Amino acid sequence: MPDANVRIPAETRDRLAEVAAAEHLSLRAYLARLADTLLTPTERAERAEQARQKLQAWNGYNPDATNTRQLDAELDRRLAQAGGQ
Repeated sequence: MPDANVRIPAETRDRLAEVAAAEHLSLRAYLARLADTLLTPTERAERAEQARQKLQAWNGYNPDATNTRQLDAELDRRLAQAGGQ
């Protein structure tokens, strides 16, 4: 596969190179590993749907959109509280 050039600020490049070096990786290897571990929005949605289906099959859990929004708001509130915000 051919290499590609990505334009980013030098400070960002240097920081990423420092993080990569701390893990004994080249910047190229670090970015390749990072890309392999991240999910696209489509992949995240697919996994969320799979998890919902498994929870429903296991214990009947199947929240509607309103319930999901309420649960998300509660999670956000608790995370903010834990973070001291």
